[in-house]
Amino acid sequence: MVPARFGPELLLLARCSERCPVSLVKIALPAALLILAGGCSRTGEIDTSSGVGITSLRSPCPHVGVPAGTGDITTFDPPASREAQAIDVTATLTNVTAVCDDGADMVNTVVSFDVQARRASAEGARDVTFPYFVTVVRGGASVIAKRIGHVTVHFDAGQIRASAKAEASAQVSRAAATLPADVRERLNKKRKAGEQDAAMDPLADPAIRQSVLSATFEALVGFQLTDEQLKYNVTR
Repeated sequence: MVPARFGPELLLLARCSERCPVSLVKIALPAALLILAGGCSRTGEIDTSSGVGITSLRSPCPHVGVPAGTGDITTFDPPASREAQAIDVTATLTNVTAVCDDGADMVNTVVSFDVQARRASAEGARDVTFPYFVTVVRGGASVIAKRIGHVTVHFDAGQIRASAKAEASAQVSRAAATLPADVRERLNKKRKAGEQDAAMDPLADPAIRQSVLSATFEALVGFQLTDEQLKYNVTR
Protein backbone atom coordinates (compact mmCIF):
# COMPACT_ATOMS: atom_id res chain seq x y z
CA MET A 1 0.00 0.00 0.00
CA VAL A 2 1.20 3.51 -0.76
CA PRO A 3 0.66 6.54 1.49
CA ALA A 4 -2.75 8.08 1.04
CA ARG A 5 -2.91 11.27 -1.01
CA PHE A 6 -4.74 13.49 1.43
CA GLY A 7 -4.42 17.19 2.10
CA PRO A 8 -3.00 19.00 5.15
CA GLU A 9 -6.44 19.17 6.75
CA LEU A 10 -5.95 15.55 7.85
CA LEU A 11 -3.16 16.63 10.18
CA LEU A 12 -5.87 17.15 12.78
CA LEU A 13 -6.43 13.39 12.87
CA ALA A 14 -3.27 13.18 14.95
CA ARG A 15 -5.03 14.74 17.92
CA CYS A 16 -8.71 13.94 17.39
CA SER A 17 -10.46 11.71 19.88
CA GLU A 18 -12.57 8.78 18.71
CA ARG A 19 -15.08 11.12 17.11
CA CYS A 20 -14.19 14.42 15.46
CA PRO A 21 -16.38 17.13 13.97
CA VAL A 22 -16.83 16.60 10.27
CA SER A 23 -15.30 20.02 9.58
CA LEU A 24 -11.98 18.88 11.03
CA VAL A 25 -11.48 15.86 8.82
CA LYS A 26 -12.53 16.64 5.28
CA ILE A 27 -10.70 14.13 3.09
CA ALA A 28 -10.19 14.11 -0.66
CA LEU A 29 -11.52 10.74 -1.75
CA PRO A 30 -9.46 8.44 -4.00
CA ALA A 31 -10.12 8.60 -7.72
CA ALA A 32 -11.47 5.06 -7.58
CA LEU A 33 -14.77 6.53 -6.45
CA LEU A 34 -15.31 7.62 -10.00
CA ILE A 35 -16.24 4.01 -10.67
CA LEU A 36 -16.98 1.57 -7.86
CA ALA A 37 -14.54 2.45 -5.09
CA GLY A 38 -12.65 -0.61 -3.93
CA GLY A 39 -10.65 -1.57 -0.85
CA CYS A 40 -7.33 -3.30 -0.35
CA SER A 41 -8.16 -5.91 -2.98
CA ARG A 42 -9.62 -4.76 -6.24
CA THR A 43 -9.03 -5.35 -9.92
CA GLY A 44 -10.13 -3.51 -13.01
CA GLU A 45 -10.13 -3.85 -16.75
CA ILE A 46 -11.30 -2.01 -19.83
CA ASP A 47 -14.64 -3.43 -20.97
CA THR A 48 -15.43 -2.54 -24.59
CA SER A 49 -18.33 -4.89 -25.07
CA SER A 50 -20.68 -4.28 -22.15
CA GLY A 51 -21.06 -0.55 -22.66
CA VAL A 52 -20.02 0.18 -19.08
CA GLY A 53 -16.50 1.27 -20.07
CA ILE A 54 -14.41 0.42 -17.00
CA THR A 55 -15.41 -2.25 -14.53
CA SER A 56 -13.99 -2.99 -11.11
CA LEU A 57 -14.52 -5.46 -8.30
CA ARG A 58 -15.47 -3.76 -5.04
CA SER A 59 -14.30 -5.05 -1.69
CA PRO A 60 -15.53 -4.03 1.78
CA CYS A 61 -11.88 -3.73 2.83
CA PRO A 62 -10.91 -0.12 3.62
CA HIS A 63 -8.30 1.85 1.73
CA VAL A 64 -5.09 1.99 3.77
CA GLY A 65 -2.62 4.86 3.91
CA VAL A 66 -0.72 7.51 5.86
CA PRO A 67 -2.27 10.99 6.04
CA ALA A 68 0.03 13.70 4.70
CA GLY A 69 2.12 15.27 7.44
CA THR A 70 1.83 12.40 9.95
CA GLY A 71 4.43 10.02 8.54
CA ASP A 72 7.38 11.76 10.22
CA ILE A 73 8.24 12.77 13.75
CA THR A 74 11.10 14.88 15.15
CA THR A 75 12.19 15.40 18.75
CA PHE A 76 14.55 18.10 19.99
CA ASP A 77 17.04 18.56 22.82
CA PRO A 78 16.33 20.96 24.41
CA PRO A 79 12.64 20.32 23.67
CA ALA A 80 11.76 24.00 23.20
CA SER A 81 14.35 24.54 20.48
CA ARG A 82 13.61 24.18 16.76
CA GLU A 83 17.16 24.74 15.57
CA ALA A 84 18.68 22.10 13.28
CA GLN A 85 21.53 21.49 15.70
CA ALA A 86 19.01 20.68 18.45
CA ILE A 87 17.41 17.76 16.56
CA ASP A 88 17.64 14.71 18.80
CA VAL A 89 15.76 11.90 17.02
CA THR A 90 13.88 11.70 13.74
CA ALA A 91 11.67 8.82 12.59
CA THR A 92 9.71 7.90 9.49
CA LEU A 93 6.73 5.57 9.21
CA THR A 94 7.17 3.54 6.03
CA ASN A 95 6.59 0.19 4.27
CA VAL A 96 2.87 0.22 5.05
CA THR A 97 1.08 -3.00 4.11
CA ALA A 98 -2.33 -4.42 4.95
CA VAL A 99 -3.99 -7.81 5.29
CA CYS A 100 -7.77 -7.74 5.18
CA ASP A 101 -10.15 -10.48 6.32
CA ASP A 102 -13.60 -9.76 4.91
CA GLY A 103 -15.12 -13.16 5.60
CA ALA A 104 -17.14 -12.14 8.65
CA ASP A 105 -19.72 -9.52 9.61
CA MET A 106 -16.89 -7.31 10.88
CA VAL A 107 -14.17 -6.75 8.28
CA ASN A 108 -10.79 -6.78 10.04
CA THR A 109 -7.74 -5.11 8.53
CA VAL A 110 -4.28 -5.51 10.06
CA VAL A 111 -1.96 -2.70 9.03
CA SER A 112 1.78 -3.38 9.35
CA PHE A 113 4.53 -0.80 9.01
CA ASP A 114 8.17 -0.04 9.79
CA VAL A 115 9.54 2.84 11.82
CA GLN A 116 13.01 3.90 10.69
CA ALA A 117 14.74 6.22 13.14
CA ARG A 118 17.96 8.20 13.36
CA ARG A 119 19.50 9.85 16.41
CA ALA A 120 22.03 12.65 16.60
CA SER A 121 24.35 10.98 19.10
CA ALA A 122 25.60 7.40 18.95
CA GLU A 123 26.65 7.43 22.59
CA GLY A 124 25.39 4.45 24.59
CA ALA A 125 22.43 2.16 24.00
CA ARG A 126 19.04 3.85 23.98
CA ASP A 127 15.35 3.06 23.59
CA VAL A 128 12.99 5.63 22.06
CA THR A 129 9.22 5.13 22.08
CA PHE A 130 6.97 6.76 19.49
CA PRO A 131 3.16 7.00 19.73
CA TYR A 132 1.10 6.27 16.63
CA PHE A 133 -2.59 6.20 15.75
CA VAL A 134 -4.87 4.11 13.59
CA THR A 135 -8.16 5.69 12.65
CA VAL A 136 -11.14 4.63 10.57
CA VAL A 137 -12.65 7.33 8.35
CA ARG A 138 -16.04 6.90 6.68
CA GLY A 139 -17.16 8.69 3.57
CA GLY A 140 -14.16 10.99 3.53
CA ALA A 141 -15.67 13.13 6.28
CA SER A 142 -16.15 11.27 9.57
CA VAL A 143 -13.66 9.72 11.96
CA ILE A 144 -15.63 6.84 13.46
CA ALA A 145 -12.87 5.21 15.52
CA LYS A 146 -9.34 5.88 16.66
CA ARG A 147 -6.77 3.94 18.68
CA ILE A 148 -3.36 4.93 20.01
CA GLY A 149 -0.40 2.53 20.06
CA HIS A 150 3.32 2.76 20.83
CA VAL A 151 6.38 1.39 19.09
CA THR A 152 9.86 1.31 20.64
CA VAL A 153 13.03 1.63 18.60
CA HIS A 154 16.25 0.31 20.16
CA PHE A 155 19.59 1.91 19.32
CA ASP A 156 22.69 -0.16 20.05
CA ALA A 157 25.71 1.66 21.45
CA GLY A 158 27.63 3.30 18.63
CA GLN A 159 24.69 3.18 16.21
CA ILE A 160 22.76 6.22 15.03
CA ARG A 161 20.19 4.28 12.98
CA ALA A 162 17.62 1.73 14.11
CA SER A 163 14.24 0.40 13.06
CA ALA A 164 11.26 -1.44 14.47
CA LYS A 165 8.11 -3.07 13.15
CA ALA A 166 4.61 -2.40 14.40
CA GLU A 167 1.04 -3.17 13.46
CA ALA A 168 -2.45 -1.91 14.15
CA SER A 169 -5.90 -3.22 13.37
CA ALA A 170 -9.09 -1.58 12.18
CA GLN A 171 -12.61 -2.99 11.96
CA VAL A 172 -15.41 -2.01 9.63
CA SER A 173 -18.95 -3.34 9.50
CA ARG A 174 -19.39 -5.39 6.35
CA ALA A 175 -22.99 -4.24 6.08
CA ALA A 176 -21.93 -0.59 6.25
CA ALA A 177 -19.28 -1.12 3.58
CA THR A 178 -21.69 -2.82 1.17
CA LEU A 179 -23.57 -0.80 -1.42
CA PRO A 180 -27.37 -1.23 -1.52
CA ALA A 181 -28.64 -3.43 -4.33
CA ASP A 182 -30.36 -0.55 -6.15
CA VAL A 183 -27.17 1.52 -6.13
CA ARG A 184 -25.12 -1.40 -7.45
CA GLU A 185 -27.69 -1.85 -10.21
CA ARG A 186 -27.44 1.80 -11.23
CA LEU A 187 -23.64 1.75 -11.24
CA ASN A 188 -23.40 -1.52 -13.16
CA LYS A 189 -26.12 -0.76 -15.67
CA LYS A 190 -24.94 -1.33 -19.23
CA ARG A 191 -24.94 1.81 -21.31
CA LYS A 192 -24.51 1.80 -25.07
CA ALA A 193 -23.46 4.64 -27.32
CA GLY A 194 -26.44 6.50 -28.75
CA GLU A 195 -28.77 5.78 -25.87
CA GLN A 196 -30.11 8.69 -23.82
CA ASP A 197 -28.29 7.75 -20.63
CA ALA A 198 -25.03 6.70 -22.32
CA ALA A 199 -23.22 9.89 -21.35
CA MET A 200 -24.80 10.23 -17.92
CA ASP A 201 -22.53 9.51 -14.98
CA PRO A 202 -24.50 7.70 -12.23
CA LEU A 203 -22.39 9.52 -9.65
CA ALA A 204 -23.81 12.80 -10.88
CA ASP A 205 -26.92 11.78 -8.93
CA PRO A 206 -26.36 13.14 -5.38
CA ALA A 207 -28.15 10.16 -3.85
CA ILE A 208 -25.92 7.65 -5.67
CA ARG A 209 -22.76 9.55 -4.83
CA GLN A 210 -23.71 9.85 -1.17
CA SER A 211 -24.44 6.13 -1.00
CA VAL A 212 -21.00 5.32 -2.44
CA LEU A 213 -19.34 7.76 -0.05
CA SER A 214 -21.17 6.29 2.93
CA ALA A 215 -19.98 2.78 2.04
CA THR A 216 -16.35 3.85 1.55
CA PHE A 217 -13.87 3.56 4.42
CA GLU A 218 -10.21 4.39 4.99
CA ALA A 219 -7.90 2.91 7.62
CA LEU A 220 -5.19 5.49 8.25
CA VAL A 221 -2.03 5.23 10.35
CA GLY A 222 0.42 7.92 11.37
CA PHE A 223 2.45 9.28 14.26
CA GLN A 224 0.45 10.75 17.13
CA LEU A 225 1.89 14.24 17.03
CA THR A 226 1.75 17.15 19.44
CA ASP A 227 0.61 20.56 18.27
CA GLU A 228 4.24 21.68 18.04
CA GLN A 229 5.22 18.59 16.05
CA LEU A 230 2.31 19.16 13.67
CA LYS A 231 3.40 22.76 13.17
CA TYR A 232 7.00 21.71 12.57
CA ASN A 233 6.00 19.14 9.93
CA VAL A 234 3.89 21.71 8.09
CA THR A 235 6.36 24.60 8.15
CA ARG A 236 9.79 22.97 7.91
